[in-house]
Amino acid sequence: MEEYNQTNWTTGEPGLFQSDTQPMDGPTIVQTDAGAKDGQNKCPKCGATDISLNINNGLLRCNFCRHEFEPEKVKGLETDISKLSGTVIGSGAQDIIAGTDEVLTFKCSSCAAEVVIDTAEATQARCHWCRNTLSINQQIPNGAVPDVVLPFKVKKDEAKASIGKFVGKRQFFAHPQFKKEFSTENVMGVYLPYMVVDVNAHAALSGQGEHEVRRYTRGEGKNKVTLYDADLFNVEREFDLVVEGLTVESSADKRENRGSNKTNNIINSIMPFDTENGVKWNANYLKGYTSEKRDTNVEQLKGLVSKQAKDIARFKANDTLKHYDRGVQWTGENLEVKGEQWKAAYLPVWLYSYHQKAKNMLHYVAVNARTKETMGSVPIHFPKLLGVSAIVEVIGFLLFMLHLPFLYIDDTDWGWLFLTAGFIYYGIIYSRYRNQGARHHHEKETKSSTDNMRQQDVFVTKRTALRNAKMQGANNTSVRGSIF
Repeated sequence: MEEYNQTNWTTGEPGLFQSDTQPMDGPTIVQTDAGAKDGQNKCPKCGATDISLNINNGLLRCNFCRHEFEPEKVKGLETDISKLSGTVIGSGAQDIIAGTDEVLTFKCSSCAAEVVIDTAEATQARCHWCRNTLSINQQIPNGAVPDVVLPFKVKKDEAKASIGKFVGKRQFFAHPQFKKEFSTENVMGVYLPYMVVDVNAHAALSGQGEHEVRRYTRGEGKNKVTLYDADLFNVEREFDLVVEGLTVESSADKRENRGSNKTNNIINSIMPFDTENGVKWNANYLKGYTSEKRDTNVEQLKGLVSKQAKDIARFKANDTLKHYDRGVQWTGENLEVKGEQWKAAYLPVWLYSYHQKAKNMLHYVAVNARTKETMGSVPIHFPKLLGVSAIVEVIGFLLFMLHLPFLYIDDTDWGWLFLTAGFIYYGIIYSRYRNQGARHHHEKETKSSTDNMRQQDVFVTKRTALRNAKMQGANNTSVRGSIF
């Protein structure tokens, strides 16, 4: 097997996807707003500027003559990621320049009136004299105009129904004030900022894996233990890897989830989006929705994206490790990147938010406006939850004291489950309402493929009388790039 300079992925990063053997060239900037002009976006049929998204088919529609026209795709970015070389950055993903003037003044081409647009709040405004709509189409270095936008597909009524259903299943322990104030009429459509990254890489992994050959017991009664015999192998995998549409939040506030009063993981958990259907930026897609501009640069996301790409490589290798039912411990893992591509995107989300004043906590219930994936956090009425959990604990304790036959299955004493029944119940309910562990499973859900897979498996020795059901130190299913 060809030898690679390998580094442990648990150590520090040399830089995003930087090869451990040679540095990458400087980035190539693709001008994704080429030909764009600020001002009036006119209907190609009648010349009107009142244009908005038809959510039924994803087309832009003139609200005057009802003509619909196809969206424009971004040009210049690589679509065959297996051919990607070097670093490519869409112009909308370039670094934000501090101090950029966010308040811009345009002269209306119809009546010559001057119209002011605060890009921190909007990318369109109506002329106060002739009522024509003026749009910002050229990218400005403040993060307000991305490379691509993914239009809304799920209707508001559908999103309201999904959010209502999600909350409706969590009524019993919901906080009374929340139940009183909850209304799906407060659901808003918002375009949130993301970075979408494509990667063309070569992965090399080496370590050891175990295959169970025998399982048996020794001793009797409470001294009875299960032991395992396993064959130990040296394992190597080497393959080309293509990752398409790896998506991370480019709003620092939405990406941050440290602290018990944060529920931002809810928004992360409704991914993935079908980013391959993104279209060239057009401010008309935002009409009727709100948006949040990007505040994070490529450099700030490099470490996170690097870890997530390595997670994807590790999980792709698992497809070839079925023999190692006790797991694999990778000690050498290297990702050599041939090419990477970054683009800034606005992705659509239906969002319900609720501020719990007593805890100064903002709860979210979010719907992916492309797939209808729904996740949320519902405020809990803790006195009620603690009371019911206490009752469950008492019942469990009484059952344990009765020494009922079903406490013993296959000579195993399951009494501890009844002794801790109240605590287990509390944890299950808390998890169901708060969903703190909900996240986007980037390692499985991101579109990726492998090629030129090379495998090497060499028997080392047989291990006997092992007490653990899984290999100690196995890390082939570990995730290191989660931000939550």
